Amino acid sequence: MNTQMAGKTCIVTGATNGIGEMTAQVLANMGATVVGVGRNRAKCSETATRIKAATGNQAVEFLIADLSVQAQVCKLADEIKSKYARIDVLVNNAGGYFATRQMTSEGIEMTWALNHLNYFLLTDLLLDVIKKSAPARIVNVSSGAHVGARGINFDDTGFAGKYSGWSTYSHSKLANVLFTVELSRRLEGTGVTANALHPGFVATGFGANNSGVMRVGMKIMQRIMARSPEKGAETSIYLASSPEVEGVTGKYFDNKRAVTSSAAAQDADAAKRLWALSKEQTKMK
Repeated sequence: MNTQMAGKTCIVTGATNGIGEMTAQVLANMGATVVGVGRNRAKCSETATRIKAATGNQAVEFLIADLSVQAQVCKLADEIKSKYARIDVLVNNAGGYFATRQMTSEGIEMTWALNHLNYFLLTDLLLDVIKKSAPARIVNVSSGAHVGARGINFDDTGFAGKYSGWSTYSHSKLANVLFTVELSRRLEGTGVTANALHPGFVATGFGANNSGVMRVGMKIMQRIMARSPEKGAETSIYLASSPEVEGVTGKYFDNKRAVTSSAAAQDADAAKRLWALSKEQTKMK
């Protein structure tokens, strides 16, 4: 264990496997206090034990929340703020792919709820602590799939009219980049940076929640084409910890380099409109 991140508190969502777990483990190995988030209590306990054993860092805790449910996001934020006086890094990593249209218990389409509104709401609820901890960083895991969306479907974010798993996923990943663009604009002068990234196609539990052909096909593709979770987590870790990106904000990264996102992802007006819509969709909070 080194001490590069000693004294820093890092929140990593979706941290019980794949990219999230590897991000949490490497940050713990750098000496950070790591707070992982997962929805399965047993998996959270097992992952915390693995990370502590692998790094020797005992300052690792996992909190339980289903981040597709706004009420649980709010409860999680309250729990984090009650336990931790500072948040130096927030890695919004939790997400999923849903081949068939599903709704959350709060009546929101699952992909939009988990992949976008989760990022927006958790960040918003923790932002006061993050600002007080500046210099601090917000890292949003997006995807190169965002290029498949021409723009935000403001009239039907849940694709009730015509659902396609891939189109809906791409749409949510575009939202991640646009959210980052507007968030970074709003954080100017605060000492808090916000960047988005493409982790690559990674061999994780991605898509395993689906059934039939989709589940089998995803497993085969991952076996043949996917990079390892260690490789997939590199850019998240880089944006969370590297001195090279101190003060860098509002960018989209791939393989630890700032690259150009799609034209739709650079639409500042759409980013502002998305912020307003997201605020409305989380108004119960």
